[in-house]
Amino acid sequence: MRVEPLTYAIGVELSGVSLADAVHDDDLFQELRRLLVRHKVMFLRDQDITRAEHVAFARRFGELEDHPVSGSDPEHPGLVRIYKSPGQPNERYENAWHSDATWRVAPPFGAVLRCVECPPTGGDTMWANMVLAYEKLPAHIKQQIEGLRARHSIEATFGAAMPIDKRLALKAQFPDAEHPVVRIHPDTGEKILFVNAYATHFTNFHTPENVRYGQDYTAGGQQLLQYLISQAHIPEYQVRWRWQPNSIAIWDNRSTQHYAVMDYPPCHRKMERAGIIGDVPR
Repeated sequence: MRVEPLTYAIGVELSGVSLADAVHDDDLFQELRRLLVRHKVMFLRDQDITRAEHVAFARRFGELEDHPVSGSDPEHPGLVRIYKSPGQPNERYENAWHSDATWRVAPPFGAVLRCVECPPTGGDTMWANMVLAYEKLPAHIKQQIEGLRARHSIEATFGAAMPIDKRLALKAQFPDAEHPVVRIHPDTGEKILFVNAYATHFTNFHTPENVRYGQDYTAGGQQLLQYLISQAHIPEYQVRWRWQPNSIAIWDNRSTQHYAVMDYPPCHRKMERAGIIGDVPR
């Protein structure tokens, strides 16, 4: 197996390996898991694997989750079909910097995403290293956000385009989750900047230290939140991947954000993703 770093900050491309083999090869799987935690996102070409092999490989990391809006392949639970076409572009929530499903109490560990069909040009996906984003914050910002918590909402994102009854039913099924703004990686102990497009507001910003008078906390908290969310936009923290059929990306959702670039209409783009259930952020 050859391991080639793609940027200084994040991402490696692997060659000379089949993920189908890792379903049964414990040593190979453990090496892949080690590389994932270290490099945060891994890329492979020419992985002509079946949906069953895709699901079986992803399940080695943990149990798979269904998506309440996108749904799963009926024959392969946990495999979400993200199909876009000129006539059915679907919801366009991927082209914003985000970590998957942080509106869950226990957001995903990560995901295995396979390209089935892609446009000849465009449709790339980018990932950002949120450990590095935290490390590079000014010292006074790190001090200010220590201990802060933020609310993450599916209602304010996927639910926003729904009729009010469906939106409220979605929120009742998935109440807003609250997570630390700086979470600790359970495998490495690294600090991670853990706010993204699903975060709506801080839940404990309104303190005497942050508020002078009036509604000072409203503007102050929102400005800080938007500043933190914008850290994923910095190119020095990113890697960009050009898709081909049978290309695969595997990422650690705890320490990264990603952005699917929607610059390919009116072409087709068909992706299949297995999301892995994660732990409660600490």
